[in-house]
Amino acid sequence: MTLAQGSMEFISVDDYARHAGEHLAPTAFDYYRSGAHDERTLARNKAAFSDYELHYRVLVDVSRRSTVTTVLGHSVASPILVAPTAFHRLACEAGELATVRAAGRAGTAMCLSTLSNTDVEEVTAQASGPVFFQLYVYKDRGATQALVGRAVDAGCQALVLTVDAPLLGTRERDVRNRFQLPSGLSIRNMLADGLGDLPADVADSGLAAYFATLLDQALTFRDVEWLASISPLPVVVKGIVRPEDAARAVEHGASAVVVSNHGGRQLDDSPATIDVLASIVDVVTGGAEVWMDGGIRRGTDVLKALAIGARAVLVGRPILWGLSVSGEEGAAHVLEILRAELDLAMALCGCPSVSDITRDLVRRRG
Repeated sequence: MTLAQGSMEFISVDDYARHAGEHLAPTAFDYYRSGAHDERTLARNKAAFSDYELHYRVLVDVSRRSTVTTVLGHSVASPILVAPTAFHRLACEAGELATVRAAGRAGTAMCLSTLSNTDVEEVTAQASGPVFFQLYVYKDRGATQALVGRAVDAGCQALVLTVDAPLLGTRERDVRNRFQLPSGLSIRNMLADGLGDLPADVADSGLAAYFATLLDQALTFRDVEWLASISPLPVVVKGIVRPEDAARAVEHGASAVVVSNHGGRQLDDSPATIDVLASIVDVVTGGAEVWMDGGIRRGTDVLKALAIGARAVLVGRPILWGLSVSGEEGAAHVLEILRAELDLAMALCGCPSVSDITRDLVRRRG
């Protein structure tokens, strides 16, 4: 469970986070780590897990354990999925190809971002597990529909519609840096439609200008139905923190919802995702799944989310830290660290299988 890098050994996700900046250009490091405005939600996502205690069981036979579960009917080796994050080639030359190979080694699913530096067809060609395609909806619905068609033809297994970003949240590190992609990198999946480059010569973040200019701010729940109608793939709605929004997403055809505040990168002072997870789990019906992201850094965090009712969790920044330090090997190791920590937490909580992780294990302090 350790990976040697120079004279250091990496045994935790935080080890990778501490050293990632040594391997990244300052602008890329700021882009990956930044949150919106004062970054309170960014900090709260991680800190909120400490408000929940694990009331473990004893005298349970845990000599044989399994972290295997399913998401959208696909078997995965653990309920830890790779979240959609943009621009992996800022972290390492292989970019999203390294990520999908790492996900395959971990036996889990990868969500590929619309804002990938690698074509979806190249990514799925190197996948050995499910690839889900994260979708931003452009004002140009023809370009959006063509992108969905490419994802289907490439073999993606679901569409993950991000709904919490009609405009980009103000990430002040990016504004100060006037964030742009380095020469030679682009939004590969949108090049054919002339939408592959960030606007140049802008006063702040090129990515913020891209969102304001090109993405559709008029999305409604009807667009969940529209996506379901133009593709055979299940639709996952990502970016929900209110129970009524989760219920409406399912009513309009979502097969899963992701409790997410975009990693604290959109609306600062939005709630920590672990704090709203139970209220959303309790209203989602009809066999739809609930996933969660935001602040997952330990296997015990994963177990708490599962106990409250999440089917799976997604990790974003930890994968980027792993890629930055050691490419595919680092990303795969991050996933193995979290899976092994989950396995240990299951043993210590008296849970031989994922189905044994139930809500009675978790209580909020106070």
